[in-house]
Amino acid sequence: MAIRLPNKHPLDINKRVAVGVSIPFNGKGTTFNNLLYTASAGDTTLPPGTSNESPTYSTGNSVFSSTYTTVDQIKSNMINYILTNKGERVLSPNFGSNLRAFIFENITESNLRALEIKLSSDIKDNFPSVNVISITLTPSYEENAIQLDIVYSIYGSSAQNIQIIF
Repeated sequence: MAIRLPNKHPLDINKRVAVGVSIPFNGKGTTFNNLLYTASAGDTTLPPGTSNESPTYSTGNSVFSSTYTTVDQIKSNMINYILTNKGERVLSPNFGSNLRAFIFENITESNLRALEIKLSSDIKDNFPSVNVISITLTPSYEENAIQLDIVYSIYGSSAQNIQIIF
């Protein structure tokens, strides 16, 4: 009898190797031998009170936290894509969902439906491994905001969720 093994991306095999960087960044400095240190560009000197011994870096307070699975990295990439405007990336003018173009539009059912269709097609075009299950836009008229909920699956895994309020 055949046994079905779950699909596993080759990058997920080694658990100690980072796949990418998670979004959002946490905005803190890097700890160097348990001392908080933020270096300026091109600075190669050691922080005060440290020696030239082997340093110990900690990712707990670092600006960039790593992702170790492709599922987490694809989620960060999707958040980055949704929050980026077209033309904002150098050498990649078509990258981004251009969500800010909808900020000053009236919150109507037709505009929300058009945005759902646009986001669904953008995700399908830019993330071929993602299967979008549902995209829901919930307006909050009192706060003049919209909540975006995207439910999706990657490589046939369990459903993932992204929630953004803009």
